[in-house]
Amino acid sequence: MARTRQKRTLQTRARLISAASDLIARQGFEALRVEEVVLRAGVAKGTFFAHFKDKDGLMELVIAERIDAHLDRLEALPPPADVDALADGLMPMMNFMTCERYVFDVILRHSGAAALERIGPIAMTFERRLKVLAPWLAEGPFRKDVSPDMLAEGVDAFAFQAMALNFCALHQSQALGERLLPHLRAWLTPAV
Repeated sequence: MARTRQKRTLQTRARLISAASDLIARQGFEALRVEEVVLRAGVAKGTFFAHFKDKDGLMELVIAERIDAHLDRLEALPPPADVDALADGLMPMMNFMTCERYVFDVILRHSGAAALERIGPIAMTFERRLKVLAPWLAEGPFRKDVSPDMLAEGVDAFAFQAMALNFCALHQSQALGERLLPHLRAWLTPAV
């Protein structure tokens, strides 16, 4: 009996996530409404709230899954030969993370830096990003006077700075990659 209930619970959760993903594909993340998700999934609104605290709770899961898919793609790539190749590898994930202001805001709120009591799926992607980047940086033609883990943390910090400036009126005219590259070159290039 308990297994049947657990299976039904997992199926309902999957229907909610699938319905949300379908709606996001048509109208974007921010425009998504809980009422539309439950209607499309064929469940009651109370059922939604039994699975997710609110819309952001659902979005945390959906956004983290998409970041993880980008990280899967990154892991499959060979280590970058230079800073430009590193930036090119990061751009699809960064473009997704900045596709909407709402998405970037959810990522920041659930990054683990906002004193949340639990470590959720988005916070886990922060750790995973560092684990993907560090081996690349260890193998590549990047500075060796700093540990690969610290290099990865710097790359991540510069990436987030570039993404945050993407939403700043003073910096919107500069493309994300153009904003990122000078910082990565300064941080990763060995001193001569």
